[in-house]
Amino acid sequence: MSMAMRNSPLGGLSSRLLKTLHFSNQCVRSLHQKTPRPIPAPTPFVPDVETFLKLIGREMSKQASKIPSWEDLFNLSSNQLRQAGLEPARQRRYLIRKREKFRNGVYGPGGDLHTVVDGVAQLRVVEVPVSARGLTYDGTHGMVRTSSATLAPGMAKVLVNLAPDATTYQYNKTDLIAKFAGMKIHQGSLPMGPYLQPLKGSKGTAALISAEEGMWEDKRGHKVDGGERRRREVQNKKRLDARNKA
Repeated sequence: MSMAMRNSPLGGLSSRLLKTLHFSNQCVRSLHQKTPRPIPAPTPFVPDVETFLKLIGREMSKQASKIPSWEDLFNLSSNQLRQAGLEPARQRRYLIRKREKFRNGVYGPGGDLHTVVDGVAQLRVVEVPVSARGLTYDGTHGMVRTSSATLAPGMAKVLVNLAPDATTYQYNKTDLIAKFAGMKIHQGSLPMGPYLQPLKGSKGTAALISAEEGMWEDKRGHKVDGGERRRREVQNKKRLDARNKA
């Protein structure tokens, strides 16, 4: 811009307009920048990358060396996972889908347990007062019933999470009775849920659960005669081969 133009009123207006446009462009770019998603904290049942990959199955545990930290597990993009050597693409898509579920608090069996020792936890049916924290009066939150021939007045049966070697439970007013995903009480005193194993000596009132390969795996469908796209073609070829052999 010439000196005369800069000193004129129009020159000052143009300069201010350019600064305004530059500032507006910066604001637009900042709005389009992706805000980093929060990294969820490990849970007692899922304390590290290796356990998470083991739980989601599809042989993802073999990829543990390519994801060195918990932060990398939730931060690496699909392209960065590819550069790290995680192949094929469907494995990357599966990992990203499962980690987003975990980030949103959607766990598989055992993921919401709070007392876990060396990957093993206990679920036990016990009696607590109906006024216990977290326990409602309408039969929800794991409560079986509030009146029966074997149940003390004013008490309810619930599932509690204990250490695997615990044999008794003493209710404390500060305890929060929680409902565990996929777990319930069966026939009044039996803990029931996926991957639960009865605990010896508990007379069926307690069970153990431990982290196993593929516990949270999304099973893939089984293709029949080449899958949906090629099914008719494959079946026609089979009929033709059978007719020729006949």
